[in-house]
Amino acid sequence: MRESIKRFVKICAETLPISEPIYEFGSLQVLEQEGFADLRPIFQGKKYVGADMRKGIGVDVILNLHSIDLPTESVGIVLILDTLEHVEFPIKAMEEVHRILKPNGFAVISSVMNFPIHDHPSDYWRFTPEGFKSLLKPFDFSFVDFAGDENFPHTVVGIGFKSPSLGGFDKFKEKFKLWKEEWSNPSKKSWKVLVRIFAPPILLDFCRKVRKIKL
Repeated sequence: MRESIKRFVKICAETLPISEPIYEFGSLQVLEQEGFADLRPIFQGKKYVGADMRKGIGVDVILNLHSIDLPTESVGIVLILDTLEHVEFPIKAMEEVHRILKPNGFAVISSVMNFPIHDHPSDYWRFTPEGFKSLLKPFDFSFVDFAGDENFPHTVVGIGFKSPSLGGFDKFKEKFKLWKEEWSNPSKKSWKVLVRIFAPPILLDFCRKVRKIKL
């Protein structure tokens, strides 16, 4: 989990209508991410379920994105954050996400492009904005953008809406514009924030242990 993605999710939670339950796929809080990667405080008072392929901190239920063991149209919001690069068949996964979402539901996704290989446990893909648009084709309406260099962004984000009209989207776009400006100009940030944006998790773990730096 990166600080930029937590901020992006917070914008979604503050501006878009919340439908329950909320399912986060890829919720396992890996080593040295315990607590920091917990998104439940952003959705306080809402039914929130952490799902992953492995047991561990932040995981309430074991589910496979390729074949999600949930009823059709039973989920309000799906979060897949910095996880799709670890999913072997992302197109199939997004078809399943579309299936389980309620008619007024939406999916929030993020992934990396300019980023080192990081195994959790496998690392398959790097996504362009066009790649995210393709993944979100099953949805009635989608939003895709990025942060970083236009030709080689470090982060790609998207939202797939199952309904073509959803309240709060104009407010979302206003806040997103500020988010994009902030996270596309890393020269304005401290070195610790830069490390969180660009460093692979395994390197973050090593730095924390050896230098005892709080990142």
